[in-house]
This record gives sequence, structure tokens and C-alpha cells, in this order.
Amino acid sequence: MKKILVTGATGFIGQAVVMELLKQGFDVNAAVRKTSPTLPEAVQQHSIGDLSALAENLSVFQGVDVIIHLAARAHIMNETASDPLTEFRKINTTATLNLARQAVEAGVKRFIFISSIKVNGEITAPGEVFQAEINAPPTDPYALSKYEAEHGLLSLAQSTEMDVVIIRPPLVYGPGVKANFASLIKWLNKGVPLPLGAVNNQRSLIALDNLVSFIIHCIDHPNAGNEIFLLADAEDVSTTELLQKISRALHKKARLLPVPTCWMAFIAKLMGKQAINSRLFASLQIDSSKARDLLDWKPVITMDEQLSKIAEDYK
Repeated sequence: MKKILVTGATGFIGQAVVMELLKQGFDVNAAVRKTSPTLPEAVQQHSIGDLSALAENLSVFQGVDVIIHLAARAHIMNETASDPLTEFRKINTTATLNLARQAVEAGVKRFIFISSIKVNGEITAPGEVFQAEINAPPTDPYALSKYEAEHGLLSLAQSTEMDVVIIRPPLVYGPGVKANFASLIKWLNKGVPLPLGAVNNQRSLIALDNLVSFIIHCIDHPNAGNEIFLLADAEDVSTTELLQKISRALHKKARLLPVPTCWMAFIAKLMGKQAINSRLFASLQIDSSKARDLLDWKPVITMDEQLSKIAEDYK
């Protein structure tokens, strides 16, 4: 039975990973800021405070076969730090690489790093898709911190016996999802009219169940080592189609007004909300064929099935 150490175990993705690991019979350990009652008793919790302190606590790594590294300073919509890049690098780059070096010293065999599709960018042009290879480093502070961590981990893997697996997911949705996705669910459930009935973009998303399945698939698969994977559901959808699917899952009628996207994009620009503009109206498509072809993996749940689980949890 493999011993797995999960960082970020109390988060949205982390809790789902922990539950599935237990279900499949793994010995699950969690590195947490402080002991959490949200984790099952079967999980051995290691209270380490700040993530940077984990690299100094060698006892946490004893007997660990694989680390699943989910903890991070997340992308922040309304950033208040005077130097965001420095703050992102502290956790996402420096602490991650220190953690990986200590893992090597402890004899950990594989390090699974959850990065972000933002390393590739925020928008794809019509007919184009993101792939693992990129032409230039990202400029967004959060994405750059993840990109630098990726390169540091791959360099470490080349000079040590520890494999590295890098996963770049797009937006992850599932029961307990928060932020903008949760707001959309609330508005649709209340029947609030939304001016999003004529959006013809294409977005790649990843269901929480599919991401968890792939992460665990990477624990043992021999072809996963030292590879970068982009991961998405089997279907891409427009913003309008996504809202219609959410409404059906909630058993509500979608009240979507066909307002031209150019009007809304103009208003968003005037209001300084370009980030929201790109998320709602632009396309972001990824090529996840490598995950399917190299690792013989396929999604375990459809978008409609995952949205139904979200609706059940929400109600």
C-alpha cells in the first residue's frame, strides 16, 4: 500500500483527492496549517503551519512514496499586495522547490504538481488549442510563479531519481465549487435574467471527478514521469451552453438575454473588468489528447453528470 502525502488537503480539490485515495486503499497523509476536523480520521494529519515550514520538517516525509502538491497561493482577482510576483513566488515557486528537494532527500519516488492552464495563457484564438509546449514565459504574476516552479521541478527530476508529473487544469468545477462559478449557480437558481444568451466562444473545463481520477491515475503509471499534461473534459462548451446546462441540472429555466457580446465587452472595458470579459466571452481550448494517448486515461464523468452532482449538493 503506497503512502501518499497531500498538501492543500483541506481545499476544494484536496478534499476530493483525499476521499478518493482512502476509497482506493492508499495510506493517506496530509500536510495542513493546523489539524482540521473536515478530514476523515483515517488521514494522518501533520500540522506544519506555513507551507514553507514543511520543507524543514523531515519527519513528515518518512515512508512517503508519492507527494500530491496542491497547496498554493491562488490566483487573486482583486490583488492588494504591492509586489504580487514576490508574494506568489514565496509559496508557488520557492516553497514548492524546497519541498521537492526535501522529498528527494527522503527518497520520495514521485512528485505530482498541480499547476495551471494560466501558464499557457488566458485566451485561445478561433481554431487554436493550448498544448504542453509554450513559446514564452507568461507575464501574469501567478502564472509566472507556477511556470518557474514547473521548470525547477523538471530540472530537479533530471538530476535525481524522483519523477515529476505536472498537470495544468483549466477551471475546475464540482460540488463545493466557489468564486464566479458559485455565483452563476446562485443567480440561475434564483431565475435572475443574465445577458449571456448569445456567447459563441468555446471553453475547456475539467470536472472535479475527472481531475481527481487523473491525479490518482498518475500515482502509478510508468509513462507519467517527467511529463506535462493538459487536462479537460471530453466536450468544450460556450458560456451560453454552460449556463443552459447548469439551469437544466437545477431544474430551472435559463433566462438568458441575447445581448451582443461586443456591447458587453465594451461596457466591461469601460468598467475596468477586462478579466471578467475574457472569462465570459473569450475562448480557451486545450488539447488533452496526451493524457488519453500516453496514459490510456479517459474522463470518468460527463459534464452533465458533474453538474447534476453540483446541483444536488447546492440544494
